[in-house]
Amino acid sequence: MVVLLYDGVQLLDVAGPVDAFTTANEHAGRYVLRTASLTGGPVHTCAGVVLEPDCAVAELPADIGTLIVPGAPDWRPAVLDRDLQQALTGLAAGARRTAAVCAGAFPLAATGLLDGRRAATHWELAPYLARRFPKVDVDAESIFVRDGAFYTSAGVTSGIDLALALIEEDLGADAARAVARQLVVFLARPGGQSQFSVRAQVRQPRTPALRALLDHVTANPAADHTLDCLARYAGISPRHLTRIFRAETGTSPARFVEQVRLEAACTLLVSGTDSLDTVARHAGFGSPETMRRLFQRELGVTPGVYRARFSTTAPAPHRRSAGTTP
Repeated sequence: MVVLLYDGVQLLDVAGPVDAFTTANEHAGRYVLRTASLTGGPVHTCAGVVLEPDCAVAELPADIGTLIVPGAPDWRPAVLDRDLQQALTGLAAGARRTAAVCAGAFPLAATGLLDGRRAATHWELAPYLARRFPKVDVDAESIFVRDGAFYTSAGVTSGIDLALALIEEDLGADAARAVARQLVVFLARPGGQSQFSVRAQVRQPRTPALRALLDHVTANPAADHTLDCLARYAGISPRHLTRIFRAETGTSPARFVEQVRLEAACTLLVSGTDSLDTVARHAGFGSPETMRRLFQRELGVTPGVYRARFSTTAPAPHRRSAGTTP
């Protein structure tokens, strides 16, 4: 397993997957990890930390199990680096699989290896990847994507999600679950990139009372959050709350409460074994049927199917256009 280092890489794009795979070695894994730079010399991460690689690219064996390409927040130098592209092309040709973390999709796309393939990257960078490489089918929502022998992931910490998927592929779900527990992360993160998180998605309101109200709802999804109760908590009239809530957050009080409860239910479903009745009650739904209807409307699956889906890292099937690789 080789991690390709170059100047400007995100430190966590390197450290996250490396820690996951070395932890897997405590659970029947037999990964041999090597880091390599183009010349074998040290590289400077975007955080200023200097990494000393194990060797130069030229010293690597011809056959590689997994090639990991970390990303750089400033992706532009990487896509213009012909030496890096040449090294990537050669390494990927000898690798059983190639995995790009976050902005690592940019130098990989620059080689042409992602042309006609579906690929993920950080949600903020997805429009840039799509414009720069129009032959790549950019997925701005998925945490990670597999297309043939190529894997790509979303931003930064999702490199751990991708590593867990590869570990599950190699060693099985039990080993991947053990690694996830040891690293204190989800085996499969609930939802896509758009779910980070309901409280963070709405615009930060200017009114202090409204900010406190958002925090209150997020911390207590099961509480009574009717419009009258919310207005009393904020100390304003229901009509005034409705007006300023929409103006300052871009959504309605009811919609915000609904999304917070959906997020809470998702977390409860994947992090525990409580019955659906109990999950619905703790997430603030009046009944399991109310929760089921919201899941169907917003996620397209029932709560039971959602729980079963996230007991594994395997991504859900993706509908592709004709002629693309599954």
